[in-house]
Amino acid sequence: MDDLSCFGCPNPDCPLSGQRGHGNLTACARYGTAGQYRLRYCRTCKYRFSERRGTPLFGCRRPRDQLLAVLRHRADGCGARQTARLVGVGKDTVGRLARAAGERARRLHDELVAFSPRHPRGAAG
Repeated sequence: MDDLSCFGCPNPDCPLSGQRGHGNLTACARYGTAGQYRLRYCRTCKYRFSERRGTPLFGCRRPRDQLLAVLRHRADGCGARQTARLVGVGKDTVGRLARAAGERARRLHDELVAFSPRHPRGAAG
């Protein structure tokens, strides 16, 4: 059985939307050419969604290893054209994936900062 406690329902109309660890999610099916992705199901609102939803890889059709190589090269400071040549994808794909990863990182940062404890002396300067 898969541990889905770190995931929450992405449906904004669900009473448990975004809340983790409530036991309302199950993996109801697999999809993809080799069945490599799980389809999740919320028992509360009956909503189905991909396990890749909300990640930079959602909607990408390239192999996972190739997409991760793009992100690794960008993180190492390679430019978009250089990354495209090294990995074998178009420069527009590199840009689209980098923007999606940056947006996801921003949202994750905002979520984690919102739950961080306040320091009694205030913000560091």
